[in-house]
Amino acid sequence: MEQQIYSVSEINGFIKNLIDGVPQLNGVFIRGELSNYKIYPSGHHYFTLKDGESALRCVMFKGSAMKLRFRPENGMKVIAFGRISVYPRDGAYQLYCSSLTADGIGDLHIAFEQLKETLYREGLFDESHKKPLPLYPQRIAIVTSSAGAAVHDMIRILRRRYPIAKVLLLPVRVQGVEAPPEIVGAIRYANRWRLADVLITGRGGGSLEDLWAFNDERVARAIYDSEIPVISAVGHEPDVTISDFVADRRASTPSNAAEIAVPDMAELLRFLQNSETRMAQGMLNLLDRQDKRLETLRKKRVLSDPMAFLQDRRLQLDYIQQKLAGAAREQLAGDTKKFTQLTAKLDALSPLKVLGRGYAMAQSADGTVLRSSEQVEPGDRIHVRLAQGSLDCTVENRE
Repeated sequence: MEQQIYSVSEINGFIKNLIDGVPQLNGVFIRGELSNYKIYPSGHHYFTLKDGESALRCVMFKGSAMKLRFRPENGMKVIAFGRISVYPRDGAYQLYCSSLTADGIGDLHIAFEQLKETLYREGLFDESHKKPLPLYPQRIAIVTSSAGAAVHDMIRILRRRYPIAKVLLLPVRVQGVEAPPEIVGAIRYANRWRLADVLITGRGGGSLEDLWAFNDERVARAIYDSEIPVISAVGHEPDVTISDFVADRRASTPSNAAEIAVPDMAELLRFLQNSETRMAQGMLNLLDRQDKRLETLRKKRVLSDPMAFLQDRRLQLDYIQQKLAGAAREQLAGDTKKFTQLTAKLDALSPLKVLGRGYAMAQSADGTVLRSSEQVEPGDRIHVRLAQGSLDCTVENRE
């Protein structure tokens, strides 16, 4: 009997049909570790699932990959669901993955942590970027569902605490795939037209899936870009979303957001009344002090008898004048006495006194006082000064 010969394509097709005919391989869950994860420009995801002993090639087409709620990374433990089949061109079997979930923790939790880390690194959570809330807002915009209980609680509290503020509701869906773009659109619309002084966005409590719209990256970036201060009010106190980290202020509940957004008018009125009372009392105290000061001034002599001040100053001027005159006389007497003493000393030292006792002073022709006979020669002319008069003499001899 002649042996049949098959082509490569026929064999691969035969094996593919065999594998496709096994029901257990048409819908199988496989646990493994992601490796060589790549996303191609076409949008298809290619990766390998491996454990300690084996590896399995996998592909996830764009339509299935768009449903992923987290970003797969190499080394991540996952559970993949899909069908095993053969790719005829390569003759290799692989898993055609239709869904991928994290092993051990939910994919939503992983997506939350991944987005949180990404936005943190970009600086969207920085305190320096957060804007202060206005103390007395005139307009408040609420971005939430119009059908939920949360919006009614917020409006009731806002009207009770601060009825003079205008409240504007921007109704959006807060759950489902349509919710994030609607929330983003409402925030941008409020900013474009400057509809409010402060924005409140949020919803009532629910599961992680129910609150997921406020973990959406688009919503987080819209809150970050908002020029109007944003209060995030999602769920209850234990619930934490990405919006809470990005917003300028986090409220534990929607009701708490309304309390944060506006002051309590009753407290403001009490404060104003107390301030009015303190101001009135302060003015009365001031008037009382000024009245006492006026009475004290009225009793002063300078006001009751203005001329008395001049008389006192006149007496004081006379007294000072007498003191100055006495001081001047004492100074003159002291100076006169000192002058007399100095004159007597100077007179005692005067050469004229010496001449008066019979002595004479000889000078050469050029006026030099002669103290020695060596200073002149016979025949020189000298001048001799006496107590009375003087003599011009000629030297005949020198001894």
